[in-house]
Amino acid sequence: MDNKEREKRIVRVTLRGSIINVFLLVFKFVAGIVGGSAAMIADAVHSLSDFVTDVIVMIFVHISSKPQDEDHDYGHGKYETLATSLIGLALFVVGVMIFYNGAAKIIDVLRGNTVSSPGIIALVAAVVSIIMKEWAYRFTVRSGKKVNSEAVVANAWHHRSDALSSVGTAIGIGGAIILGNKWKVLDPIAAVVVSFFIIKVAWRMIRKSSDELLEKSLPKEEEQEIITIVEKEPSVSDVHHLQTRQIGNQIAIEMHVRMPGNISLYESHVHATNIERRLKERFGEYTHIGLHVEPVKIDGEYKEGKPAMENGNCFDKHH
Repeated sequence: MDNKEREKRIVRVTLRGSIINVFLLVFKFVAGIVGGSAAMIADAVHSLSDFVTDVIVMIFVHISSKPQDEDHDYGHGKYETLATSLIGLALFVVGVMIFYNGAAKIIDVLRGNTVSSPGIIALVAAVVSIIMKEWAYRFTVRSGKKVNSEAVVANAWHHRSDALSSVGTAIGIGGAIILGNKWKVLDPIAAVVVSFFIIKVAWRMIRKSSDELLEKSLPKEEEQEIITIVEKEPSVSDVHHLQTRQIGNQIAIEMHVRMPGNISLYESHVHATNIERRLKERFGEYTHIGLHVEPVKIDGEYKEGKPAMENGNCFDKHH
């Protein structure tokens, strides 16, 4: 899949989610105000943040899809990582705001003040939100995995966090309605519980995107897989100085590879090309690969070997 097709798929799935978000944020705000529910208004703010992150995804994925240019030798993939980071930050701020508002209402109740009882419309809005946002999560995360986009997967989790926050909201509102005035406090308590979940999801996004922006290496399992692929190439005796990093939906690999000192430059080029081909087959066509080829050490030193070309053959017989 080329970058243009990938961008089209991302924009298409994000637009579907944004339509759902616009509908829900309006419905939730109305339901929260009319139904007098703090938890539902908090849920509406969450849906508003979902819509904002939809816009962020579409803008930054468009930028990240641009090819390499004079100022970006490794492409623009980090813009997608930046989008994931911004989504995480937006979620974190929303979570803190919801926690603050819910906690303030709980304190009011403990001081003897009364809070309004939520109306049935707020409960209906919560149930509708659960169904629609879980649906949005599923089609978004499926698309995000197909196009290998962390930003889209993060946005999918934003959908699911909204769905789960609506579960907490429904429990709080339903409890307040069914159990009577003494249990009105369940509504702001639900808002506080929702805030903890949102903050947790946000922190996971921020940490993951920060690791990438700070050039954290790929997981040890993937680095070992890279070494295994390289060592399968004939004549390769050692892989060292392996350096890896994530660049948006692509990765960069740099390493030193040892081969016999008596093979020709042409033969070492053939081996290096084979290694690059296999790595790109596994990690993607746009994988950045840097290979430094060096001869095998003899008695701990680099020494010039005898030419491998004999009888017109350019490859050593044992390769």
